[in-house]
Amino acid sequence: MTKAIFNLTLPLVVSLIEDVLETYPHHPYQQAFSIPDFRQELIAHVLSHVSNCYVVVEEGQQPSVDYQSLACSLKERSCIEDLIHEGIEIIMYKQEKQLSLQIPEEIEPGLTPSHWFG
Repeated sequence: MTKAIFNLTLPLVVSLIEDVLETYPHHPYQQAFSIPDFRQELIAHVLSHVSNCYVVVEEGQQPSVDYQSLACSLKERSCIEDLIHEGIEIIMYKQEKQLSLQIPEEIEPGLTPSHWFG
């Protein structure tokens, strides 16, 4: 059978990105990183700054590993979380114009015109 290389760090980083984004406001952060291109850019930013762990598996099979156990220490987890925060800020700044076109400004409900009058 054919062998495939599997990055064990990727699922851990994706999981931590989800956790970190939960701490940010929905608008514009969570909305921005729900866009696949921006999410991929954030994942690439983090993966390019951490040590990655790989295994070889039979093609089509997923390795049976507890991804949370890969972050061996709180220091490593904290480092990855810091890289996620850094990546979020870099991408938000770098893509500010494109994000403003894709994510409309949220208007406070009390300031929206009433449709009640027609």
